[in-house]
Amino acid sequence: MALDFGLLGELKKSHPAWRLFMADNAPMVASFLDREFREHNVRAIAETELVLHLDDYLHALGRGEAVDPFPKDAAAYLADWTHESRGWLRKFYPEGSDVPHYDLTPEAEKALSWMEQLSGKRFLGTEGRLSICIDLLRQIVHGREENRELRLRELKNRKRAIEDEIARLRAGEFSGLSDRELRERFVRFSETARELLGDFRAVEQNFIDLDRSIREEIALWDGEKSGMLSRILDRHDDIRDSDEGQSFHAFWDFIMSPASQDELDLLLDRTFAIPDLGDLLDDRRLRHVHFDWIRAGEQTQRRVARLSAQLRRYLDDQGFLENRRIMEILKSIERHAVALRDDPPGDAAVRVNAAVRGDAAVRVNAAVRVPFAMEIDGFKCDITLPLEYPLFSPPVKVLLDSEKPESGAEELDLAALSAQVYVDRERLERNIETCLLQEAQVSLGSLVARFPLELGLAELVAYFQIACERPWHVVDDSVRETVVWQPGEDAFRKARIPRILFCRKHE
Repeated sequence: MALDFGLLGELKKSHPAWRLFMADNAPMVASFLDREFREHNVRAIAETELVLHLDDYLHALGRGEAVDPFPKDAAAYLADWTHESRGWLRKFYPEGSDVPHYDLTPEAEKALSWMEQLSGKRFLGTEGRLSICIDLLRQIVHGREENRELRLRELKNRKRAIEDEIARLRAGEFSGLSDRELRERFVRFSETARELLGDFRAVEQNFIDLDRSIREEIALWDGEKSGMLSRILDRHDDIRDSDEGQSFHAFWDFIMSPASQDELDLLLDRTFAIPDLGDLLDDRRLRHVHFDWIRAGEQTQRRVARLSAQLRRYLDDQGFLENRRIMEILKSIERHAVALRDDPPGDAAVRVNAAVRGDAAVRVNAAVRVPFAMEIDGFKCDITLPLEYPLFSPPVKVLLDSEKPESGAEELDLAALSAQVYVDRERLERNIETCLLQEAQVSLGSLVARFPLELGLAELVAYFQIACERPWHVVDDSVRETVVWQPGEDAFRKARIPRILFCRKHE
């Protein structure tokens, strides 16, 4: 996009990132926000904790100075950064908490990323970027190619290149990446991983803006429920069906796949075990960056869930108000009926003024009594068909046997009384903790594969209950997995259930 003079003038006045560049305390603001939020990818910090950290940071910066360069207190700075005239922090209340929390805005994320680029990169790679550009162009061209022969030719070329590489490996020839190529690709991976974490804030901000506008429309709406629901669902579908929304859902489906997570774990382990990368491995945050992606995506998914809850509350409130109005009308009718029960209205006097024509016009002015009475035989018609009458049935005579009962001699099988199923939840929770000692999260399918179900479906339902009661576990209804167990020697059972991820609790 071309940089238009008028557009740049408007951005200079209103864009929060530009205001951060021009702020007098920009070095202090940017360095503190980067250290608190971006260095460890923190998505929300409580106000008390953030005020304490900022107070310590200001004290450290002003140490040794004759005049305090930052005279305001930490709380005042946070209020200033959160104000819409700045727009660098977003203040909100998490669900179930009355303590305000803070998070970076997407605009502040962009400004900090640009400042980080100004400080200079440790390695500038051009060959790797060129390879990425060529690969992307190949994907674009061959992904839209409709000519079958051209696509077959391209696939055969790729197959031939793979077969040549296999032949060289079998012959003992190994042409791996050089140190320069290795470092260049790792730097590119690091940049892309950080940019992806920043993109989540922009995606979440779209849903935040939608949530805010929905609340405003609900507060001002005085029409029918159908009109409001239609407008809200249309706007939600616009975001979900946009390119950004579809890309986010495709990313979420991929990252929540156990196979993808296992592959990422293996690749990161092997990457950080390469000594030739040297000081590039100092950023240990990249070692577990896929968990940061999952947490950031989960927070965005929770925002979407809150939109659904907002619609549910709106419908409940409208239903309550409508039911309340109906009850008020019914009570009003009852009050009038009680008032008229002992003192019904009498006959009404209606005055008639008419002219009778005969030999002469004579005007008649008289009062006629009209009876005021209404009778209602019933609220519905009672219709009884002839065949609905029941036929005569003689009464059944009950015969009483007065003989003394004899004690039986049969032996009863009491095993059914003791064959009750008891699920030991403590054992199931120990199974989960055992798996989480080795991994940060484990799916229910992997857990059942390691600890087979002993009590079948009852034990599977107990795992469901544990996942729903612990807030740090995840139940993903959009993905299904199959759980198999063996109740007998030659019998197998399987159940197709939503994907359940048991996650390690973060203190």
